[in-house]
Order: sequence, then structure tokens, then C-alpha cells
Amino acid sequence: MSKVNYFELQADNPERSMKFYEQAFGWKFKNSGMGENYWMFEAGPDDEKGVNGGLMSRQFPGQGNLITIFVDSVDESLERIVAAGGEIIHPKLAIPTIGWAAYFKDSEGNAAGIFQPDSEAR
Repeated sequence: MSKVNYFELQADNPERSMKFYEQAFGWKFKNSGMGENYWMFEAGPDDEKGVNGGLMSRQFPGQGNLITIFVDSVDESLERIVAAGGEIIHPKLAIPTIGWAAYFKDSEGNAAGIFQPDSEAR
């Protein structure tokens, strides 16, 4: 089985959204270093249950929030996703020194991501 390890929120106004989540839940945001329109946040201490996430500028109208799921192999998972009736919407990509990711739509049209940790990813 694979667990959700991360989620991304989409925002038309990232500064307003960050202020909301900081005030409402105490989340702490920082620039991710992955571009000017992506921030990572800590949703709680590492010793508490739950996952942290990211916030990004919405790229197109209707773009929804996104979960990312830990997998042992992005390549094998993509094969299983297609066999199960899913659609690949972004092929495997390297997140340098962090791992591999890809994005898909499930049988109901919901977008999600998969992630394979790998410090050697380039």
C-alpha cells in the first residue's frame, strides 16, 4: 500500500492564501527554492501525525488541490495507473536530489501525483 505524503494547495492570490492559513491554523510558509510561485509549509511538528505541503500560484482556471502518494517505483506505478484506467498527465520528472514524480488522473478525472524518494535524482 502507498500513503499520501504531501499535498498542494492552489491559490489565485498566494500571499492572501498564506496569510489565511497562517492565521487560521498556524502554518509556517517558506520559499521552496523551486521558483518564485511555490512555497512549502509546515502544517505541524514532525512528531505529530499528518503531512506537510506546498502552496502554488494557480496555473489555470479550475486547477484544484493535489495529493501526492509515496510509491516504491514511479515507472511501475505509472504502468499500474494506466492498466487501472487512469491517464498520465505529466510523465516522470526528476526533482533534483529529492526524488522522482509524475502526475495522473484517476478513473473519475481527479488529478494526483506519485513520488519516489531518491537523493540521486537528476
